[in-house]
Amino acid sequence: MYKKSTLFHIFTFLLISLCVQAQKRITVSGSVYNAENVPLEGVTVAVKGLALGTKTENDGRFTLQFARPGTFTLVISSVGFKTVEEKVRVQAGSEAISPQIVLESTSIDFNEVTVRGKGEAQQLREQGFSVNAIDTRKIANTTIDLGQVLNRSTGIKMREQGGVGSDFEFSINGLSGKSVKLFLDGVPLDILGSAMNLNNIPVNLAQRIEVYKGVAPVELGSDALGGSVNIVTNKSLDNYLDVSHSYGSFRTHQSALTGQYVYKPAGLVIKGSTFFNYSKNNYLMRGVEIWDAEQYAYVLRDFRRFHDRYQSLMGQLEVGLVNKKWADVLFLGVGYTTYDKQVQTGVRQSIVYGGVLKDGTGKNVSLRYKKDSLLNNRLSIGLYGTYAYDEYVLSDTTLRKYSWDGSYVPGNPETGSLRLTQVNRPRIFVRFNGNYHLAENHDLNVNYTFDQVENQTYNRLTSSGDDMPGKLGKHIVGAAYQWRLFQNWTNTFMGKYYGIAMNKRQYDYGLSKIVLMHNFQDYFGYGLASVYKLDDNSGVKASFEHTYRLQDVNEVYGDGYQVLNNMDLKPEASDNVNIGGFYGARSGRQDWFIEASAFYRSAKGFIYANQYDNNQLQYQNLSNVLVRGIDAEARYNYGNLFNAMLNVTYQHALDNTKYVNNSGSGAVSATYRNRIPNQPWLFGNLDLGLGKNLRNAQGARVQFTWSTQYTHWYYRSWEGFATANSLATIPKQLVHNVMLSYSMQKGRYNASLECRNLTNELVYDNFRLQKPGRAMFLKLRMFLI
Repeated sequence: MYKKSTLFHIFTFLLISLCVQAQKRITVSGSVYNAENVPLEGVTVAVKGLALGTKTENDGRFTLQFARPGTFTLVISSVGFKTVEEKVRVQAGSEAISPQIVLESTSIDFNEVTVRGKGEAQQLREQGFSVNAIDTRKIANTTIDLGQVLNRSTGIKMREQGGVGSDFEFSINGLSGKSVKLFLDGVPLDILGSAMNLNNIPVNLAQRIEVYKGVAPVELGSDALGGSVNIVTNKSLDNYLDVSHSYGSFRTHQSALTGQYVYKPAGLVIKGSTFFNYSKNNYLMRGVEIWDAEQYAYVLRDFRRFHDRYQSLMGQLEVGLVNKKWADVLFLGVGYTTYDKQVQTGVRQSIVYGGVLKDGTGKNVSLRYKKDSLLNNRLSIGLYGTYAYDEYVLSDTTLRKYSWDGSYVPGNPETGSLRLTQVNRPRIFVRFNGNYHLAENHDLNVNYTFDQVENQTYNRLTSSGDDMPGKLGKHIVGAAYQWRLFQNWTNTFMGKYYGIAMNKRQYDYGLSKIVLMHNFQDYFGYGLASVYKLDDNSGVKASFEHTYRLQDVNEVYGDGYQVLNNMDLKPEASDNVNIGGFYGARSGRQDWFIEASAFYRSAKGFIYANQYDNNQLQYQNLSNVLVRGIDAEARYNYGNLFNAMLNVTYQHALDNTKYVNNSGSGAVSATYRNRIPNQPWLFGNLDLGLGKNLRNAQGARVQFTWSTQYTHWYYRSWEGFATANSLATIPKQLVHNVMLSYSMQKGRYNASLECRNLTNELVYDNFRLQKPGRAMFLKLRMFLI
């Protein structure tokens, strides 16, 4: 009886206490508007550091109830608007606090180059990850593509085999190829089709580019080994139209259009983008070798490229709803890409093609959903799913051997082979991302990615279809726990699970029947990213990751012609370390920012294309690679009058494979501890800009930009296979580019004239393949909001 009485009194006391506390809750109300004084519905209003938040009603009003008095910070955010922090003082017995908050759109005046405060790009640079953040809106009037933009960034080298649309090798801190993953708004770029490459996407398509060097956040759902590139598009909720066209040397046309219509009363958004590229790529090849019948000897001559036309088209349309109570973002999208490409050369400049063609199309349908402020403002979720179908045809049906003068000799049908390779790749991609606020200064992020692609490859001259297709499915699960200490020290602990399933039907000659081969592999990775802010503008950071890069569909199943399949292939693994710091300062109209980092990469089981005597290739885990280096960048702005940027990268990449074929014992490899060939090891960039707003012309501005790229000499082949006096090298290169632009009505109408390779230097890239000489381009652009 006594126990029951005691429990009753305790229960009564707690109930009374709760009622008293409920009665003492302090109500804070307010309203949120846009710049046109229109109330905003569905805006998230959260209290910083507390699990307390709400959404605005259709009249823009919100109400919060606080359990105690004090000074709190409200964080007001919505898709398409800049996040605002507002401090409020909550006093007991007061309910009259009614802050009125105005949200500004994330769209900016393209004509204005001065940015006060920290933009999204600057905030990314101050994370614990080693990241380059490039605000492309400031260079929207240039004619360069995204690949050329990235090529000017710290630690990045993009080496093309020719002009517009050519194959390229993209590297971050010494690791390249498929070790680097490319994304568009967090979605793998290749899902949109083979036409979506860095060297044909116009700069107008992107608002910002994020480059994670080595260690990347788990929300990308990536199995990158060397780093990740995320292209971020415009997320504003304004009506706008951005259309441009450029024409230049080598009969190059490049058009781009992006636009959006927003019906704000219903939260309806229709957005679309498209681009078109065309180029003859008929630039002059200087000093190429041909056979002179009169002299009966090989001579060097200058000839124009004659079989290198490229054209591509992309279209993407999304329709959706934003800022609803049940969804912050819900979009349905469709996309289409196509390209038509003539292939001029092989890997080496001496291999000349005159009849090889490659063309393809890609189609996709997608759905994306996002919702914040679930579970009392603790949980945010995002979901993206797509079905894509990519196909291409590679044809070589001439059996001719060409020379640079356009002449050819017939091939031998008995020793040569005709090729009309058809490749079809249906693909399913799903990604879920969730963020949960555990407590003040403690957050948890979970990401799951499923990526399955089917490979159908066959020669259309001998078969009507692939009756033994392969299927490759990847499962990537990532979790990150973020812990903030002392308001200036943030640590992110990461763990990852990688699973890959491979199925392949193929003929077993021993059993005289078709058998199903199945293979499943799984691996675990982990990492840490940490940043310590010394003050608001400076800090030190470090990151580490033990990571894997899963096999690619082409590496496992081959291409049906030259590349053999290999179901026994294993993922690449790497230990990545970054240590760096940053410092910024502001004085009047002057802004400085300096950042530097050291990096270390130890990659094992590197996937390498092993070539056999019959000229066929098979991808195998043949090598280990060790990369060490440093990179640094300094930026300076003086108002909107002058800006400068200087960066430099040094990387020492070595073959760390001691034994032949990475066997673990036996003969020591001749290239052990040799520098990796065909890879620059010292390079840098300098950009200078000078602009002036014209007083006598309303909203007019003239801008002059000078950019210089330097690449030191590097080996074309292994140094272990030659003497010091006979090493084949690619010479040092210094390339200058200039641009003059004129804008009217605060960036609405723009014209720019650009000259690339101003001094007409002889420029080389992959395996000493020549790149275009001096080229001129004119671009007209209109941006309306």
